[in-house]
Amino acid sequence: MGAPKALLVVDGTRLVDRALGAATGFPTVLVASPAVAAAVDPRPGLTVVVNDQPSLGMRRSLALADARILDRDAALAVLLVDTPLVDRTLVGAVAGALGGADVAFPVRDGIPGHPVVFGPRARSRIADLPDGDSLRVLRDDPGMTRVPVPVDGDAPFVDVDSPSDLAALGERLAAERRRTR
Repeated sequence: MGAPKALLVVDGTRLVDRALGAATGFPTVLVASPAVAAAVDPRPGLTVVVNDQPSLGMRRSLALADARILDRDAALAVLLVDTPLVDRTLVGAVAGALGGADVAFPVRDGIPGHPVVFGPRARSRIADLPDGDSLRVLRDDPGMTRVPVPVDGDAPFVDVDSPSDLAALGERLAAERRRTR
């Protein structure tokens, strides 16, 4: 992408700030590269943890966040900065659906999206995950009880992985803003 993805701006807001906005009202642990961590302003309820080994993948970030949540009975909601349409309402709905299950996530047409919320039993397995994209491994573990939360919109599935994705999202948000005026 040419720059840390979290610091890219879409519709006037950095991706990291969109994710932090979706976490408003929840105790928040931001796991970030050194460059991103340095660019995030402190705010109440926010703990920033530097991931100095991002090449180890999602497992490393999950483990760093999990280590900062001292209440072992608390859930861990994972929001990704490259899913910028996830908002506080969606986070609350998925977190609220967890109940006594191990994992909750939004789903549409059988496709899982974000955020993913891990309960205490799922959290206890984070340390044993392999390096890489282990969020999916843990979410899809057949030994976990899962709560798929049906959604109508595409917010849980919109992912920014390329400059063209970023540009298309910016155009979409600008068009939506024009329609609501």
